[in-house]
Amino acid sequence: MQQAFAAALLDAESPAPYGLFAWNGADPAPRFAVYRNNMVVSLVAALAGSFPVVRELVGEAFFSAMGRLYVTQHPPRSPVLADYGDSFADWLQHFEPASALPYLPDMARLERARGRAYHAADEPALAAQAVAARLADPQRLPGARLRLHPSVSLLDSPFAVVSLWAAHQGRGRIEDVALNEPEAALILRHQDDATVLPVPLAAARFYRLLIEGRPLGEAASAATASDAAFDLASALSLLIAHDAIVAWHPTGDDS
Repeated sequence: MQQAFAAALLDAESPAPYGLFAWNGADPAPRFAVYRNNMVVSLVAALAGSFPVVRELVGEAFFSAMGRLYVTQHPPRSPVLADYGDSFADWLQHFEPASALPYLPDMARLERARGRAYHAADEPALAAQAVAARLADPQRLPGARLRLHPSVSLLDSPFAVVSLWAAHQGRGRIEDVALNEPEAALILRHQDDATVLPVPLAAARFYRLLIEGRPLGEAASAATASDAAFDLASALSLLIAHDAIVAWHPTGDDS
């Protein structure tokens, strides 16, 4: 009965599941249709709340129609609606009606990363004195491994989605955004807010390798190989200023 009920909720053409009845003996089908519509509308609203810039880019009517399709194909697997939409960006990648906006999936990835950052577990940052002590030991720097805050993620895109997102927050003009310019951002929670930090592409490569657990020296070398202007000090300073380093393991120390 529960499986049939759930399946009928996701199929607008499906009749009301067998076994339903109304207290007054009326046909339960119209009431079930109202319930089904309310469920879909609520989930589309949750999706719109998580992806406001995507909604602004395509318009309210388009987003509503698109959201209804997504909701019926990818219903929530968790009662926590803050987690809903993890597959939305990948779904958009193959959604033909939105193909005229090729940057849309990456915008969805940026917005989803902000949502994850905001709700990520908390963990205290490594004290500034402890970071300074490790930086003062240059012989052990290349092999050191940094563990970043659980909220930290990286987005790099062949499109200027970082500038486009910022313009939709009132920081810059949308008409000035060069959409086909690649951009990258570090996304994290800082001072109880999900923060989007634009970073150079070489720095993005550095951060990605750190997130993957690669040694500091390897990450810095890869970033420098991609751009000789890569500034290691600035890249580390950004992490320190935003309390993004929670552990720093010297060479051979994984404790």
